[in-house]
Amino acid sequence: MKKKQYAVIGLGTFGYDVAVELEKKGIQVLAIDNDSEIVNKISAFVTQALIADATDEKAMEDAGIADCDTVIVSIGESIETSILSTLIVKELGVKNIIVKSASSWHSKVAAKIGANTIVYPEFEMAKKLVDGIRSPNILEQIELSKEYNLIEVVAPKEIWGKTIKSSGFRNNYGVNIIAIRKQIPFINDDGQSDMKEEINMVPGPEDEIDQNDILVVVGSKESLAKLKGDK
Repeated sequence: MKKKQYAVIGLGTFGYDVAVELEKKGIQVLAIDNDSEIVNKISAFVTQALIADATDEKAMEDAGIADCDTVIVSIGESIETSILSTLIVKELGVKNIIVKSASSWHSKVAAKIGANTIVYPEFEMAKKLVDGIRSPNILEQIELSKEYNLIEVVAPKEIWGKTIKSSGFRNNYGVNIIAIRKQIPFINDDGQSDMKEEINMVPGPEDEIDQNDILVVVGSKESLAKLKGDK
């Protein structure tokens, strides 16, 4: 099977980290920026690194952008440059375009000219911080669709010692527990008491929920909001 090829255009903090992490996952990465210093720095960590003007269609064509499965446009210093680069990538026939957005206006324009996915790292980090302040028991949250999320939540005190069935968790919150992460005490090689994590990936109705358990839960955003205490 042909290896996937990604291009990252714009190697600021976000673009640089994305390019390096993609390469670590075994994906061929073409990294592009107009700053020779940053291109030289990343060249040891990606398949190919090029100094090029993202607003020059000929330069992008020569770089091989059209051969990439996905292009990530991560130009943060200039919205106009990002938009023009996105338009060029679209014109070169790339099927999947991801754009790092700097504002809601930028997001709207990028979507209009063909971006498949818009990411807004600063907004997402701010939202995650606020969610953590408002709902400190929520450890992780993943959006599965427009209607459903998956979250990791510390087991509420009121259901400690109860089975999944007797806890009434599904009836009370309208969500499903799909896994339980447990802290299990054990004696290590030094003879000291220690803890290790075990994950029950298929919890049944008679499985017990203990103190310090982490519940992996799936449900509608409305139901999860109730669990988090947002409603």
